Amino acid sequence: MKQDTLSMKWKNFIESRKPLIDDWKHTAYLWRKSKLTMIGSFVVLFFIIIAIFAPYIAPYDPIAQDLSQRLQPPSSKHLFGTDQFGRDIFSRVIYGSRIAIWIIILVSIISGGIGTLIGVFAGYFGGIVDEVLMRITDMFLAFPSLVLAMAFAAAMGPSLTNTIIAISLVYWTVYARLARAEALRIKNTEYIEAERAMGASNFRIIFLHVLPMCISPVLVQLTLRMGTIILTAAGLGFLGLGAQPPTPEWGAMVSDGRNYLVDQWWISTFPGIAIAIVVLGFNLLGDGIRDMLDPRLRR
Repeated sequence: MKQDTLSMKWKNFIESRKPLIDDWKHTAYLWRKSKLTMIGSFVVLFFIIIAIFAPYIAPYDPIAQDLSQRLQPPSSKHLFGTDQFGRDIFSRVIYGSRIAIWIIILVSIISGGIGTLIGVFAGYFGGIVDEVLMRITDMFLAFPSLVLAMAFAAAMGPSLTNTIIAISLVYWTVYARLARAEALRIKNTEYIEAERAMGASNFRIIFLHVLPMCISPVLVQLTLRMGTIILTAAGLGFLGLGAQPPTPEWGAMVSDGRNYLVDQWWISTFPGIAIAIVVLGFNLLGDGIRDMLDPRLRR
């Protein structure tokens, strides 16, 4: 009897989870259907694995100098060659993936958090709050993102931390506009009106109901912007406003090889290829996630 009861509970549990299981199956089907999304997923996964296991993959210390091995071409000893200080470029590219993923994570958290909160408050309260917050957003949008990031980085001083802050201060505007649009749509729905009728405060409604509904589209946009974050960070590093030597940051490594580009092409080429591949992977993954979340494709 007890076994029958447990079997019935398990069956009811499976039945209650069936819509969720079916949804995941359909998502997996859409993922397999898009070859480019699969390629992007594998590229990003490979990038993350390299970043995690960098100390075990890199054959040399990325900042150790050996002037007797300076400007060596690619070989079995140094797969990507060496730079002007004799540092192994393959090891520096591998460790550079850690810095890239660190920048992506922190910038996404900071800019996504700031932009989402500003957009939700602007959309929910409306009126003067909306006008003030959106006009500030428009001020930031009036400048090209890279130019504005350069201005912030130059004002704060060149460093990896300041690069992360500068990029975050530039990209929050995208998420603010997106979250505002979602908040405007959600705040007049019936269940929000029911919450107000039951005496719920504005902040309770915002953080328990409006904000969670705005997270999904913001996450999709975060994925789409990760490639741009890497490009902006590499651009600041190339200009000397990002991570400082001897930090193995891809943009700074490309900059290091400018004076040797004709004869020692490998110094700039391999970090540049790493940037291109990772950015392409994130763009393909972001496009795929956006398509998979399109209601027209999920019917």
